[in-house]
Order: sequence, then C-alpha cells, then structure tokens
Amino acid sequence: MKFLFTVQGEGRGHFTQSLALASMLRKHGHEVVAVLVGKDDSRQIPRFYLDKINAPVFDFRSPNFTALYKQKRPNLVLSVIGNFSQSFIFRKSILFVKSKIEEYRPDAVVNFYEMVTGVAFRTYRFDKKLNVQLISIAHQYMLLNPKYKTTSEQDIKYYFLRMITKVTCQCSSKILALSFRDMPGSIEKNLVVVPPLLRQEVFENEPSDGDYIHGYMINTGYYEEVLDWHTKNPHIPLRFFWDKKDADEVTVIDENLILYRIDDDLFLKSMAGSMAYSTTSGFESVCEALYYKKPILMIPVHVEQEFNAYDASLSGAGISSTKFKLNKLLNFIPHYRPDENFRDWVHQAEERFIREICGTN
Repeated sequence: MKFLFTVQGEGRGHFTQSLALASMLRKHGHEVVAVLVGKDDSRQIPRFYLDKINAPVFDFRSPNFTALYKQKRPNLVLSVIGNFSQSFIFRKSILFVKSKIEEYRPDAVVNFYEMVTGVAFRTYRFDKKLNVQLISIAHQYMLLNPKYKTTSEQDIKYYFLRMITKVTCQCSSKILALSFRDMPGSIEKNLVVVPPLLRQEVFENEPSDGDYIHGYMINTGYYEEVLDWHTKNPHIPLRFFWDKKDADEVTVIDENLILYRIDDDLFLKSMAGSMAYSTTSGFESVCEALYYKKPILMIPVHVEQEFNAYDASLSGAGISSTKFKLNKLLNFIPHYRPDENFRDWVHQAEERFIREICGTN
C-alpha cells in the first residue's frame, strides 16, 4: 500500500510518531510516498526529521498555538484572532493538501493531528479525486473515546481541545487513539486504542540511574525559573534541553547546570541515564520517560499538555506543577512506582498498527 502522511508541525511528538510508523510500514513492504507538514512561520521542520523520514517533505501554513518569544504559555485568544485573520492563507493550504493527495494518489492518508487535513477532507468529501481512506492518529483522540472518563471540571477545561480534536479527524475511516495503557475503544466512533509510537532509537538505549535531573523547556521563558531553582540548590546536577535558536550547542552555566540545544539522539541518551525527568508535558517524551522508568515532573504549557499530564498521572508516571519546582520531583522520587505493564504495551505497537492500518497481522 502507498501512504501519504500529514503531520502537525508543533513540537517533536508528531514527527517522531510518524517516523516510527513509517519504519513499521516499510518493514512490512508498504511505501510512504510523501509527507505534508502543517506549521506556522515561527516553526522549523527539525533536521533529524528531514534526514530520517526518507520521503519528500512539503510544508504549508496551518493553525497553531501562538507562542510569543519568551512567553511561557501560548495565548489562546491571540491564537484564535491570528488564525482567523489568516483565513485566506488557510484556504490556500486546504487546496495545497488536496492537490498533493491528487498528485501522489496514495491508498490512504495518515493524519498526525493536522487540522487543515481534516478540513480538506470535510470540504471535498464528495470529490471523487479525494476518495481515499483517512486514518487519524494522536493521543488527544482518547478524549473522544466514550470509555475514557473525566470529571465535569475537566470536561469544561478540555472543551476547546475536544473541538479542535474533532476537526482534525473529520471523515476519518479509523481513529487511532494513542494511550499510556490498554483499554476499550468505540466501534460506533471507529476509534481504536493503540500503544504509543516510539521510534527505534528509544529501544537502543539501556536505562541507568544517574545523579542528575534531565529536563526539557519548549519555551525559553522557563529558563529563569530553572536558573532560580539552581541558584538555591546548586549541588543538584541539571541537564536541560531547550529550543533557543541562537544558543550554542552546549551552554555551561556551571558544572551543575548545563543547557543543550535540542538534539534528539543526545536527548534520549541523557534521559536514559538520568535519575528523573522534568518536562513541559509533551506526550512523546513522557512515554519515553515511562519506558525508561524515570519519575516525571510535568509542567504543562497549554491545554493539550495539561491533558497529557493528567492522563500520565493516571498511569503513575509522575506529578504536575505550574512551575519548575524541582523539589517536588526530588520528594516524589522515593514514592515512584513504575508501570510494569507499560513496556509490554509499547512492544505491541507494530502488530496492532499494521493490523489496524493495513488490515493484516
């Protein structure tokens, strides 16, 4: 079978998920003919992705949360206003997605939570040229699973996220909800619960117990918090990764605070050798830490990551905070009990994805 991927270009999670799936599909004799990445002008497609996906990659404008420079949390109001003001650009993006599907003529489009893709399939649902299967993959689809229960307070909090999530998977013949644990799906909604998609490099590192906290800051605004904590606790080694574009590859503040520009392979090696992980709660890196059995402090940046943190806490992965209060993480470490079923669940991914996507074992 021939597959075309569409990928939301914010963060690293959807990129690494698509890398993992591409490897599985090729292993079973299938082909990824092209990848379309939806992003805003402030985002770049990671070099590691361009080097490893082994397919033509095209980018187009797509709605994303607006994160102003040095701003910790994306402003939802600014995001909505900004996206509506660019509606003409997004109409062009819908046409672009349609034209690429017509050009490559895949047997199926696999959508990694990209909003324009869902809108394109809804807009042209009666166009015979776009009569291809759409399969949608994301952790957020757990919110659409009737078997997944949240509180009334969380339902209000996640209302907007559910709206966006429904838009991304319009007209999908199958919705694959990535999950920290196995549970029933929904035949009525064409929704199947599946394991996380971890890339091969995760399995190549043997975890060990180091003496440092490994961390990730998606926005440089959090640096002041980390530096403040380090100043008060200079004896605890910290190795933090960040996305600051003009930073050196390695910034040594002192012997116990070292900052690295994001490098995917080095990031995994550092996580595997750490004593614990502090993160802004991306689904993928939380899964990686769970696989390595590392206690986690989760500091959500936006509502998607709030959901990731909430769901991860149900599997005992760690604790949440509004700031990088690393004392909370240190206090949690003695009480951490890793999910002993998680590795087995992850190892089922290839068999389950090939069955659900290709219809074979």
